[in-house]
Amino acid sequence: MEANFRWALVTAIAPVAWGANYYVTREFLPPEYPLYGAAVRALPAGLLLLAVTRALPRGSWWWKSLVLGTLNMSAFFALVYVAAQTLPTSLASMIMATSPVMMMLLAWLLLSERPGVLPAAGAVIGVGGVCLMLLAGTTAAGALGVAASVAAMAMSSLGAVLGKRWGTGAGVLAMTSWQLVAGGVVLLPFAVAVEGPPPAVTGPVVLGFGYVTVIATALAFAAWFAGLRHLPAATVGLVGLLNPVTGVLLGTMIAGEGLTARQAAGLALAFTGIVLGQPVVARLTGRRRPAAGTQPTPVPVSVPGRAGRPPGPKAEVTGGAAGACPASP
Repeated sequence: MEANFRWALVTAIAPVAWGANYYVTREFLPPEYPLYGAAVRALPAGLLLLAVTRALPRGSWWWKSLVLGTLNMSAFFALVYVAAQTLPTSLASMIMATSPVMMMLLAWLLLSERPGVLPAAGAVIGVGGVCLMLLAGTTAAGALGVAASVAAMAMSSLGAVLGKRWGTGAGVLAMTSWQLVAGGVVLLPFAVAVEGPPPAVTGPVVLGFGYVTVIATALAFAAWFAGLRHLPAATVGLVGLLNPVTGVLLGTMIAGEGLTARQAAGLALAFTGIVLGQPVVARLTGRRRPAAGTQPTPVPVSVPGRAGRPPGPKAEVTGGAAGACPASP
């Protein structure tokens, strides 16, 4: 129980860092270079983790890294850029906030992780809270932007579930570094072809890319995949709701944006959904298990030919196979 809570806290590093990334990108990075920004975000972070792990892909991990790097980084970043350019931020964020539901369905299909009642309820409540928090009235929504946002949400959810399914044969940091390098390598030619020479480097740009590369990418993705290694995909998906929550809170505390009553109610619902998805809550609200160290009551069994005599120690059974140790509770 304590271990699950610790891994949930580790996983929370990722969506909190990604939520803060909105502010850093808007304030410090050049908006006209999204592909370069994505490539610079992914490739140096991957090389940094690769230098730490000093482990290259082996066997099938060469093509798996390319698939996961495309789903989780290169194609995802490009689709998010299209959505950001053609949709209101609130609508794009609400579409992305449905990823916990998508991750639950994909984990059920690909990992046989059947979602429990509480995580499913948490997904509905949490997504509803995010929608309430970000809803800003009726706005024009282009079909291209909606399609790009839905595709980005689906691809990142599939990449997370496939990373959980394939990740047992490699270390978390090594697997993360391979994906980031692959994603950056895929993005770089497109950045050169579409955006021409790279942007000018200034002090704020260096600081912005420092945060984006080290914190919001290298550290965040390592924490995300570590959570997927140790927690159900449904739990990790719900922790991801901290992404828009962080964006709203930072907008309130740093950018001076007001927090309305509707947003406060949405925040409360989002946090409720996250809490309901944690394994510790399911255990506390589920059926009580026997206390650790308790043993079943021995049941005397009569031994043929020894009628009237108390059975010996070997004639006791504990409800399991003879000589087998009782299962740990």
